[in-house]
Amino acid sequence: MHLATIRTLPELASLENEWDNLSAVSASHVPFLRHEYIIAWWQGLGGGEWSHGELCVVTARDDQARLVGIAPLFITDNREGEPALMLLGSIEISDYLDIIARQQDIPAFMEALLTYLASQSLTAAGLLDWHNVLESSPTLPALQAAAQKLGWSYSQQPLQHCPYIPLPADWERYLSGIDKKQRHEIRRKMRRAKEYYLPVRWYFCQDGSTLERDMDDFMQLMSYDADKSKFLTPEMRKQLQAIAQAAHRAGWLQLSFIEVNGQRAAGYLNFDYMNHIWVYNSGFDLQFSELSLGWVLLGNLLQWAIENGRQCFDFMRGDEQYKYRFGAIDRLVMRLQVRK
Repeated sequence: MHLATIRTLPELASLENEWDNLSAVSASHVPFLRHEYIIAWWQGLGGGEWSHGELCVVTARDDQARLVGIAPLFITDNREGEPALMLLGSIEISDYLDIIARQQDIPAFMEALLTYLASQSLTAAGLLDWHNVLESSPTLPALQAAAQKLGWSYSQQPLQHCPYIPLPADWERYLSGIDKKQRHEIRRKMRRAKEYYLPVRWYFCQDGSTLERDMDDFMQLMSYDADKSKFLTPEMRKQLQAIAQAAHRAGWLQLSFIEVNGQRAAGYLNFDYMNHIWVYNSGFDLQFSELSLGWVLLGNLLQWAIENGRQCFDFMRGDEQYKYRFGAIDRLVMRLQVRK
């Protein structure tokens, strides 16, 4: 493998086609590794999560100059104040992160990456601090083996739960597979919304010309929650707008609302990518709490996903109980640290 470092945004932008072609066959098929997402995140540094950063994306090519590996890295001070090489997208708004490579290439890429970093005069090259890597990722054993071979230390720790639902072929089969009481509640709440004395409807926003306003409405719904209101700084609002615009242009944004008598009452910001639905965020107007419209919209989104052949409904990070009531299976994301 022939490794090189990308240090500027124009260099990074020029990799778009190769980057996304490799992402499509990578062991990690997540929207947070798409080129357009990475660019949007970098330009906002995670909505102000990081005060500074230096691009340090490492690419690997074979003897035919074909791109076979990407370590999407940047240099910053980690949460403990140490200079570190972190994954682009870290930490708060990118649920799943990883390197980009075919599964069979990951062991060789990890060994080549550590050897390459050891030869570079980077202040952070002696510490890799990677968050939000799925526990099932082949990167974990490959990075550990590479670190041990070079005499570097390796550690990992669980960070958060990430429940997901493997989707069956039809809606009734899904309902029959969850708890009887929960099945009754889903049906009852969806039926009550249909029979409400005011018109209730749900829909997707697909018009790019209104997306900025639609996202403003969505963030207004988010802000009814005190914690989310605090999260939505001006920098974060701008960041979420940029991510939504990038996802829409690439064709994998799924922004939905449910409205009561024409008033938007609940919304979900999801990604429809690689035949999976990735549930990114949600917001609800508390004045309509009697209708449980968050559950109603979630039920409709699940039914839509099943009827349109999606294979997985991923709630991503967070162990809120409603996710398990809807039949989610648990898994974890990890924090990996390698020290020279």
